[in-house]
Order: sequence, then C-alpha cells, then structure tokens
Amino acid sequence: MIETILAKQLVKVLLDHQMTIATAESCTGGLVAATLINCPGASGVINESYITYSNEAKHRILGVEKEILGSHGAVSPETVAAMAEGVAKVAGADVGLATSGIAGPDGGSKEKPVGLVYIGYYCQGKVWVEENHFKGNRNEVREQTVIKALSSIYRHLK
Repeated sequence: MIETILAKQLVKVLLDHQMTIATAESCTGGLVAATLINCPGASGVINESYITYSNEAKHRILGVEKEILGSHGAVSPETVAAMAEGVAKVAGADVGLATSGIAGPDGGSKEKPVGLVYIGYYCQGKVWVEENHFKGNRNEVREQTVIKALSSIYRHLK
C-alpha cells in the first residue's frame, strides 16, 4: 500500500493530539482514506470520509456553493478549499483534507492539464491549498496525490 510508514506517522500524530480527520476525495477516489484506514489506530482518528466525484456531490454533501463550482470548476483552489472546510464541518472533524484534480489519461486542457491536482486542508479554523503538477499515468498521479496530501498535513500537525 502507498506510503504506509507516512500514514502510520500521521495517525500517530493525530492520536497524540487527540484530533480527528475526514477526507473529501475526487480524483483519488477514496485512496487517501483507504491508506489511513490500513493503519493500526485509524479508528481513533477517522470516522467519516466521502468520495465526492461529481459537482452535485460536492455541493450536496460538502456544501460547496454552486457559484464556486460554476465559476471556477471542480478542479480549482476555490473548490478544494471549500471541500476541505466542508468535510471537516460535516464530519465534525478537527482536520479536513480534500483532493480534486485531473488524473488522466484524458480530461485535461491547456489551462488545466492532466496531472494538475489541488489538495486542500482545513485545520484549526484555517484553510490552505496546494497546487501540484504530477507526472505519470492515472494511478501514478493518484498515488503521488496521496503521498503529498499525507506528508503535507503531517508536517503541519507535527
């Protein structure tokens, strides 16, 4: 499984801080949550996660405003920021982690190429977003997204 050492470290930090995490995933399709759930102690830090692949799901489940989705699209810093905050609030979690991107092999454009992935984080009332440009096939882009997401939130919490 992807970076189980990193996932174990993140679960430990969350347990140590008595914090919970929830994920809202689009391009990763549940891979972030699955990676965390493979770790001992995960049941103490993760109780809900969502695969919100469609815009309708992003709006209905996470509360992402239709105006944001219409103006900026699903793959945008604005959308992923709203997803991260929305999932934390919906799940009652301390940390929200969201992914949205274009894993390929098609679906990209000049403005939003294949490999473009935004990762959003919500923690302690603050939201931040990272823009990433990954290379590789669909699975490689998804795996790189998981590694980047877990390592970034780990560094922030540590």
